[in-house]
Amino acid sequence: MFSAALTSADTWMLVGIGVLLVVLTLLSLAEMSLSRMTKQKAEALLADGFKRGRLLVRLASDPTRWVNPLLLTVNILQTLQATLTGVVANRVFGAPGIVIGVALNVVVFFVLAEAVPKTYAVLYPVRGATATAPIVSALAAFWPLRVVSNLLIRITNLIVKGQDLKEGPFISETEFLGIVQAAAKDSIIEAEEQELIESVIEFGDTVVREIMRPRHEIITVNESVTVSQALTVAIEHQFSRMPVIRIDDDDIDDVAGTVNTKDLMRVEREGRGDEPVKGLMREAHVVPEGKPVAELMREMQRTQNHLTIVADEYGAFSGIVSLEDCLEELVGEIVDEHDDVDSRFHTAPGGDVLVEGSVGIDDVNARLGITISNGEYDTIGGYVFGMIGRMPRIGDGVDATGFRLSVEELDGRRVTLVRYVPRAGGVPSAGGVPSAN
Repeated sequence: MFSAALTSADTWMLVGIGVLLVVLTLLSLAEMSLSRMTKQKAEALLADGFKRGRLLVRLASDPTRWVNPLLLTVNILQTLQATLTGVVANRVFGAPGIVIGVALNVVVFFVLAEAVPKTYAVLYPVRGATATAPIVSALAAFWPLRVVSNLLIRITNLIVKGQDLKEGPFISETEFLGIVQAAAKDSIIEAEEQELIESVIEFGDTVVREIMRPRHEIITVNESVTVSQALTVAIEHQFSRMPVIRIDDDDIDDVAGTVNTKDLMRVEREGRGDEPVKGLMREAHVVPEGKPVAELMREMQRTQNHLTIVADEYGAFSGIVSLEDCLEELVGEIVDEHDDVDSRFHTAPGGDVLVEGSVGIDDVNARLGITISNGEYDTIGGYVFGMIGRMPRIGDGVDATGFRLSVEELDGRRVTLVRYVPRAGGVPSAGGVPSAN
């Protein structure tokens, strides 16, 4: 029961508690709304003549300027409100008043000052940001609050040592991709822009081994052949450049250099087609398999090389990479007038898809809409071989939820063609350990 009647002081404290709840509700709405307001979105609102667009651009351009003062203000007001609630509850209810006051404060504060405004901010971020922007701007401009919040952050940095927080704010790759996906969902950016941004992010993690054309698929010419013979090979396969190899005493092929088809055509037109191609060779640009593609592309641009030779960890010739291969990692498949439209995939009767074994797992995932983990394997043929775990035979396959991958063609021990068979039921995924038979 009540231990004492409300005094005028208690009444005024209750009024103060109500005002604090209203202010905390607005600040909670501001925090959630403005945190969802990107600079690009604010600039789009300003361009559309949106009310307070210029103010939103200023706040979104430098979130660190208003976040700390806002959070400090919320902390101060929450402490003050909780204290006043405890004082009034103690006077009205006596000893049990502290427990009653804490319970009421938690329930009322959570519903009114947390759940309601933040839910509204998620549903209507623009409205929330527009309504509260002047309040937040005023807090950010109040220099004593800004000085105190900065001082407290400095103390935090002394306690939690690590990266220099002045370089922030920090954001992980996953968080950034989440922001991009959200922006595409809200139609802030186009789907094509989303794909390009995601390609740029993945580009930084891609190494040469993942995009190179492997040695067994490469057409080369021997350094002893004539210009006319080399030109015939280049025209037959529609190559602009080719590796030139030499055979050493151990019958191991090694790259002697590269030759440009334009040079072959020029010499042929001059009537010197019987000359050895060795005289037209250019120095080979050789890189290891583990070199990042981003570094390789900059290197190729700087040295004006369009064809790079790839060497494995033992220095042996393992593949080639062209400048076009690097660009395709960013913008997708580049098809010219001589290319078939993604001939690596063929739709078979019944809905099955035949995939060349040399196709990268990322390309297979994107084309077929499945998820195969590529932690250990680069190509779909290598993945199937690895999951079978022995010398594969035609018809052997890998079963996963929603589909089956089976060996369609072999070249020795190499899986050259894989059959993708969709199956009803389940979410297509092979991230775990599928069964092989």
